[in-house]
Amino acid sequence: MKNALLATLLLLIAPAYARAPGGIDAPAGADAAFLAARDDFRTGDAAGLDRLYPRLSSTLYEPYVAYYSLHMHLSTENPDDIRKFLARPADTPVIDKLRGEWLKQLANNQQWDAFTDEYPHLVNEDPELLCDSLQARRTVQPRGALIEARRLWTTGEANPEDCMPLFDAALAAGVIGESDVWARIRLALEAGNVTLAKQFATRLPAQYFRFPPMLDQAYANPGRFLSTADLAHAGPAERLAALFALRRLAKQSPDIALARWDKIASYFAEAEQLYFYGWLGYEGARAQDDRALQWYQQAKDAPLAPPQLAWRARAALRALNWREVVTSINAMPPYQRQREAWRYWKGRALEALGWRDQAADLFRGLSSGYGYYGQLAANELAQPGDTPGPHRADPAIVQQVQAQPGIQRALALYRLALYPEAAREWAWAIRDYDDKHLLAASEIAQRNGVYDRSIEAAERTRQLHDFNLRYPAPYRAEMQQPVRDNDLDEAWVYGLMRQESRFALHANSVVGASGLMQIMPATARWVAHKMGLKHYHNALLTELGTNLKLGTYYLKSVLSRLDNNPVLASAAYNAGPSRADQWRDDRRPLEGAIYIETIPFDETRDYVKKVMSNTAYYSRLFGQPAISLKQRLGVIPPRTAGDPAMADER
Repeated sequence: MKNALLATLLLLIAPAYARAPGGIDAPAGADAAFLAARDDFRTGDAAGLDRLYPRLSSTLYEPYVAYYSLHMHLSTENPDDIRKFLARPADTPVIDKLRGEWLKQLANNQQWDAFTDEYPHLVNEDPELLCDSLQARRTVQPRGALIEARRLWTTGEANPEDCMPLFDAALAAGVIGESDVWARIRLALEAGNVTLAKQFATRLPAQYFRFPPMLDQAYANPGRFLSTADLAHAGPAERLAALFALRRLAKQSPDIALARWDKIASYFAEAEQLYFYGWLGYEGARAQDDRALQWYQQAKDAPLAPPQLAWRARAALRALNWREVVTSINAMPPYQRQREAWRYWKGRALEALGWRDQAADLFRGLSSGYGYYGQLAANELAQPGDTPGPHRADPAIVQQVQAQPGIQRALALYRLALYPEAAREWAWAIRDYDDKHLLAASEIAQRNGVYDRSIEAAERTRQLHDFNLRYPAPYRAEMQQPVRDNDLDEAWVYGLMRQESRFALHANSVVGASGLMQIMPATARWVAHKMGLKHYHNALLTELGTNLKLGTYYLKSVLSRLDNNPVLASAAYNAGPSRADQWRDDRRPLEGAIYIETIPFDETRDYVKKVMSNTAYYSRLFGQPAISLKQRLGVIPPRTAGDPAMADER
């Protein structure tokens, strides 16, 4: 094992004392002993763990080793020893982690009194334990617990398995009825969760036993299902399966779904017809089809889910139908229309319709924020949107935070490259910090080169801000040559890099992208070939200089292919050049902010907003000429013939 080898080497070369982060001395070999203990835990070697505990009992790592030991013997451990561990000062997340694991064991054993005593102390919410807590409550308040369980029912997402007995009991008691089951199945299908829909279909009366196989057929081949279904004699199950198949067709092509619908619409009740048009409008809007608003109008007053309402507003934006933008936003539930995006776009719509005072009120409410919409709202008010004056961390508070065991433990774990554990430890340590302590923590992290945690802490402040901590610029010396070689805007490159990796050299995405600029191995090989880099191999991708060279070259490539437009190039860097080009209008120019708002991929839409917002701040911090965010977003020219001829991954 990698950790075992590292532990052995550290044990061999450890000096008499190892300097821990912040100047605190740690016993010799503590790092190596901890890595060895961690490997013993992962392999189930309880004896090895017991041998190492004395060497770690007075170090920062002791809570982890104690946790390892208790976890390995959780089913046989003396409950008093577990309670003693849980009663410690909660300065590390592993205490709450063990609490959650013990609570699950108590629930499995139906030890509800002990569960009820401990559950209120749980800090991190756990959906499974929430259902277990309702099971415990059923022992004293049977109907009240089932009514509470009903609130967990209305979702298209899967619930933990521990919730199923509650739901079955609620069904048996009539707290959840057949109509609720149909509603849950519909929500699951709208979320694309066929497995969940089939699971709840088994709770329907026996006459619907053929419904789950229908859903499988509608999912696997929606066109064939609609061709073979006997809709003239269909019941509610067949029609719901058909509506699901139609939505799947609409996702492939609104035209195909509409052509099929014209042949079978008469078999559906009016409410079902309106339901179809509501989802056709949604899929059409996401496909940036000009007919989307027309389809939404054909849905009339049918209830629309929040995603449908959001895309109705986006379709109106794309069409510059400002009155419809206001109507769509006003139709949203309060929590949705209060989001920054919809407050900003309602302000823009009101302004376009001549309601300038009301628009200005919305913009003023947003302009105090420092994110994407805060900057855009300030631009609408002709305010510069400058960064606030830096509030430097108090040295005394820095020293106080530095002395916290959780902070020291997090930095030690980062030093050992145990990134997930380190991130959890850090988040736990700062979870209740006020602004002054957050800035101190941010400065400590930056001093230690842990830029992602430094940024995260600095971004959480509410009144006191230091944008040099929020927007650090590490590795500038190494970045200068690649930026010059590719004639790129340094502020934009840093804005993108901050979003990609938060300057974590070790960053690796779930799809395999690596390094500061998060490059996919296949794209790296393509770029290396284009650059004429000899002897390139994938191990070089995480090397700082190589990663910056490859990333900036690729960034320049997509920028050149896409009209030298940084908005398009940012979208291309995340989702691929052909998609970024496809999302343009094919006839007319689009305001950059509208192009971004109507990107169909949630991740890419959020990504481009943050990259461009970051760029505006880096530009100011680098002393570049003042350009507002709205100016930077500019106008996106219409799509041109052809497709950018480069890979759609990086």
